[in-house]
Amino acid sequence: MTVNTGGRMTGAMEKARDIISSYRGPKIRIMEVCGTHTHEIFRLGIRSLLSEDISLISGPGCPVCVTPVSYIDEAVMLAIDKGCTILTFGDLVRVPGSDSSLQAERGRGAKVRVVYSPLDAEVYAREHPDEECVFLSVGFETTTPSSCIALENAVSDGIGNFSLLCANKTMPAAYRAMMNTTDAYLYPGHVCAVMGLNDCRQMLELGMSGVVAGFTAPELLTALAVIVRKFQEGEPFLVNAYPRVVHENGSPEARAIVDRYMQPCSSRWRGIGDMEDSGMRLRDEYAAYDARRKYDLPHIEGRESRGCRCGHVLQGECTPRDCPLFGRACTPDHPVGACMVSSEGACSAFYLYGKQ
Repeated sequence: MTVNTGGRMTGAMEKARDIISSYRGPKIRIMEVCGTHTHEIFRLGIRSLLSEDISLISGPGCPVCVTPVSYIDEAVMLAIDKGCTILTFGDLVRVPGSDSSLQAERGRGAKVRVVYSPLDAEVYAREHPDEECVFLSVGFETTTPSSCIALENAVSDGIGNFSLLCANKTMPAAYRAMMNTTDAYLYPGHVCAVMGLNDCRQMLELGMSGVVAGFTAPELLTALAVIVRKFQEGEPFLVNAYPRVVHENGSPEARAIVDRYMQPCSSRWRGIGDMEDSGMRLRDEYAAYDARRKYDLPHIEGRESRGCRCGHVLQGECTPRDCPLFGRACTPDHPVGACMVSSEGACSAFYLYGKQ
């Protein structure tokens, strides 16, 4: 078996490969919290190297996947009933809501535009003052600062036709919720680059092990090998295997701008439910830029697509192949659930690479 490294394997990589391939012992359950890790491990061929005693579990680390159906329903309501221009990342356009999707409504004339960053959304609002523009602010600690920068620009420039529909989430509550389904976390390197190691240390105090991992073949092989070696020592552990990017205190500047404009709130995660202090909302002084308050949106209870097991996949309770819709009624061309839509979703990873 080989790993797609784009070049030669170094001695360190070969040693890491041998560790994860030759392990024999108690079953090790490793959860990739990050959707990018899920895809990269598949794409690089690392799954094929794992000992049968090592189990990889795809967790709730895809922001589009954990965003609840009700959020899509809110976005559709803003586009149809409120006449807003929806500005969003591309993945969200195709995620099914209870009865429709932004893609379907765009086909019926709704204004739905794909942007590549929150800053692009703010610029669009500035250049189109006659349109009420709503940016779909979805993501974890990594992308939330950029939404806050866009908001800061809008406030500074007096852009009154710009608002955020927030579904920003934070990882600590999800780490705690998944503790019973895994033995060690492959912590997301980009989240830790912003937040530092404090959240991981708190999990260590609860007895949960983990390794902070990067995204290249050497970094992922190393992180998995460290987990296997440390697991055999029998004590909880935390190792930063991504030191070139992740530092103890993360990015204080990124956290500061988020604290300036947002505050923690209860948030609903697809498959997990409501978790206290697991989301972010705009502070009251910026209510004029909060789409829910600005347009007086009602509370919506979304309905999952019948038969879809995205929620169970996100909790690590099953793999995408266990879903009866996977690869049949649900494909990337005709997705039934968010996990098949997103470029970070477990179902799309299993579909794209699972036959290799």
